[in-house]
Amino acid sequence: MIIKTVNIEEELEKLTVMEGRTPETPDEEFENVFATLAAFDMGGVFTGSYSGDSAWERHSVGDELVHILKGKTELTILTDEAAEVFYLEAGMITVVPKGLWHRFHAPDGVTVLSVTPHPTDHSTAEDPRV
Repeated sequence: MIIKTVNIEEELEKLTVMEGRTPETPDEEFENVFATLAAFDMGGVFTGSYSGDSAWERHSVGDELVHILKGKTELTILTDEAAEVFYLEAGMITVVPKGLWHRFHAPDGVTVLSVTPHPTDHSTAEDPRV
């Protein structure tokens, strides 16, 4: 077992801020945008900074914790009944329940820290529930 500490700010300084992220941004463009800070349960602790829009994603094996370190974002979560939009800014957290599709809209930029289970499904469909 390896136990370590991580300085989040130092890790962020090593990364590139992605400007203009879209749901169609190829995976290879994320290589130096997000860092894995630690392994955690069935996934990991991640951080990164970007502006723009993510693709839809969901996690079938567990909840995802999202902490906004800097900036702000709209987080849309699709439930069976509706699309719920949450406005998050620096210092706020939320938990995305297991199995729900969600995406981020951050036109002015955001830095996130997430505790994310694996695997992660992605979709660029307008409504991935259908």
